[in-house]
Amino acid sequence: MLYVIIGHDAPDATDKRPAVRPAHLEHLAPLAGAGRIKLAGKLLDRTGSLIVLEADSLAEAWAIVARDPYVTEGIFNHVEVKPFQQVLP
Repeated sequence: MLYVIIGHDAPDATDKRPAVRPAHLEHLAPLAGAGRIKLAGKLLDRTGSLIVLEADSLAEAWAIVARDPYVTEGIFNHVEVKPFQQVLP
């Protein structure tokens, strides 16, 4: 099943993000390597980031989010995780 993860940036995220980004990417690398991350990137209005993740359950998706350095280090002050059905391509 696919899940959309939307991480909403904290007010001070722009200042803190460069120091935390390497750990965030390291956290996601095994998932990307396994083909479980279908799409990921920052929102260009600088309000956060979006990830489309393949996971076995909503609980697993939330567990991945909970370990993400962008969450544990306060880059995101709010995260949404929603089931997603891909239509295209």
